[in-house]
Amino acid sequence: MTAPDLRSRDAAVIDIGSNSVRLVFYRIEGRAIWTGHNEKVLAGLGREVTSTGKLSRAGVEAARTALKRFRVLLDAIAPAEVHVVATAAVREAEDGPDFCDRVAADTGLKIRVLTGEEEARYAALGVLAGSPLAEGLAADLGGSSLELVPVGGGRVGHGLTLPLGPFSVKDAADPAGLLGETLGSRSELRAPMIHAVGGAWRALALLHMRQTRHRLEIVHQYEMSRRDISDLSRLLSLQSEDSLNRLAKLAKQRAATLPHAARVLTALCERAGADRVSFSAYGIREGLLLDTMPEAVRGLDPLVEGCRALGARAALSEGFDRSLAAWLKGALEGQKTHFPPERAARLVEAGSALADVGARLHPDHRANVAFEQVLRAPVPGMDHLERAFLAVAVHARYGGGSLPEEVLATRLLGREGLDRARILGLALRLGSDLSGRAPSLLNATRLTREGEVLVLRAARPQADLLLGEKVAKRLGALAQALGLTARLEAA
Repeated sequence: MTAPDLRSRDAAVIDIGSNSVRLVFYRIEGRAIWTGHNEKVLAGLGREVTSTGKLSRAGVEAARTALKRFRVLLDAIAPAEVHVVATAAVREAEDGPDFCDRVAADTGLKIRVLTGEEEARYAALGVLAGSPLAEGLAADLGGSSLELVPVGGGRVGHGLTLPLGPFSVKDAADPAGLLGETLGSRSELRAPMIHAVGGAWRALALLHMRQTRHRLEIVHQYEMSRRDISDLSRLLSLQSEDSLNRLAKLAKQRAATLPHAARVLTALCERAGADRVSFSAYGIREGLLLDTMPEAVRGLDPLVEGCRALGARAALSEGFDRSLAAWLKGALEGQKTHFPPERAARLVEAGSALADVGARLHPDHRANVAFEQVLRAPVPGMDHLERAFLAVAVHARYGGGSLPEEVLATRLLGREGLDRARILGLALRLGSDLSGRAPSLLNATRLTREGEVLVLRAARPQADLLLGEKVAKRLGALAQALGLTARLEAA
């Protein structure tokens, strides 16, 4: 089997939505997608489509101005891959084709107007780009429309588009009726989990974090229950626009859509039978990028590949992380974890990929800075619990003392979860210090659990690796954390 092409490349996506016009530059490293520059203008193109059938005049001018600037940026940066797409507002407006022609004359940009089916598909692919294990219903709320697509097993199903964006309905409209009628005849659109996409829903998640004092303000894979959504919807329905701006600290245009966004999500949970909502920071733009990746690359785990790309920037030896993950298998396999066995193995791979993430940091601050970096890194494919787990592991890998965010980490992981994360960190530290991060030396040793003993073996001529106080100390610390005794053995 040919190895997937993991060479990095630059890409850009211009997303012309009903509410915002956005340009994002990406660096793609295999399966890892990194945002380099993200710029948007809340033009409100679709604000008047329902009432007049045409794009907002002010929105057209704001969009054309933004796109002229974006053209200059594209020319300067010259990414290898460029996508320019428009969604519901341009698709449905009478003057949508005229708008595309004017943009082409202004900038030379050729806009691809997505069909409703394409818009839904790319939104669902975006969910999978950020969380390949996602199961349930991908739902993307834009300014003019709501896209619904079932996802599961790494694949997207057949979706549909509904006119439920804030620009498509009156403020007093209740979305429950339309959703009930549609979902009642589409059993595949009923699911216990909704994966929510779109700026207004991301704003809801941030607002809920602030209301509950959740210190890890990262939207991606943040979860809320159906009751949380319903309670927040009731709260927002009582607020004036000024109160919403103060409450959410958001742009005026976005704050005005929050009550509607909450009503739609509440109704969707009820009609789809969903108990929980997971918010995705990825959407149409990332779905477009995932769609262009070769199948072999798409099948890789974005958590492991993202951590590998992050750790590789400071790594001393190429391929050490893979050797480290394999080396740890005999010692850590079978221990009690917070995660299913397959997921626990992936987290060991991800932790191994991060073993060098602090190599170029100041040694006096390395553990704490590496902890913060991993906790908040824009790496997809992990929920908040997994973020905390890997951050605590990296902190222990660098011999950290008190955690910078101990209250947050304890709240997410519990005391037992903290202990399990530290065990992984101590194992990473042992393997790294034993071998000097040289894969060949690490591969010359074996770490195994034999009854109540943790045994580290090395064969000659590398047996002298076991000499010295540091190796014994690192092995002893890991054995103690596992409730075992330690033994060094030269074969």
